[in-house]
Amino acid sequence: MIKNRPHILLLNGPNLHLLGKREPHIYGSMTLTDIECRLKQKASNHGIQLTVFQSNHEGKIVDKIGELGLLADETLQFDGVIINPAAFTHTSVAIRDALLAANKPFIEVHLSNIHAREPFRTHSYFSDRAVGVVCGLGDLGYDMALDWFVQYFNQKLSLV
Repeated sequence: MIKNRPHILLLNGPNLHLLGKREPHIYGSMTLTDIECRLKQKASNHGIQLTVFQSNHEGKIVDKIGELGLLADETLQFDGVIINPAAFTHTSVAIRDALLAANKPFIEVHLSNIHAREPFRTHSYFSDRAVGVVCGLGDLGYDMALDWFVQYFNQKLSLV
C-alpha cells in the first residue's frame, strides 16, 4: 500500500562495494557510493524515500528484506525493490524467497550484460518474478529502474 511517501529498498549484493576499483572495464568507474547518492537525490526529487543496503552476506540481505518488508508498522515497509544481487543472482533461492514473501514489485539490475558473459552467469533466480530486468547498461540501469518506479507510483497515486 502506498503511504504518504513511497519507499524503495535498493539492495546490492556481494563485491559491489568494490565498484570503481574492481574490473572497471566490466563494471565501470562509478563507485557504489556515487550511485547511491545520485539515486537518493533523484528519488527525493520525486518524493520517494530510498533506503540503501549492500552486503556480501546472503543472510543479511534476507534479513533486510524481512526487516523492512514484513513489519506490522506500515511506516517502515517498502513499496518496491531495486536489486543488484550480483553473484547471488545465480545462487540465491533464499533472497528470491524473501522477495516473494514481501510481495512487492522488484526490478533486477546488472551493470554488465550477464547473458554475454560466462555460461554460469546467464541463469537468474530472480528474472522470472521481477517486473523488469536491466542489464548491460552500466550504472544507468539503476536510474532506469528508479524511473520505472516513479512512473509506477505516479500511476498508483492517480488511482487513489
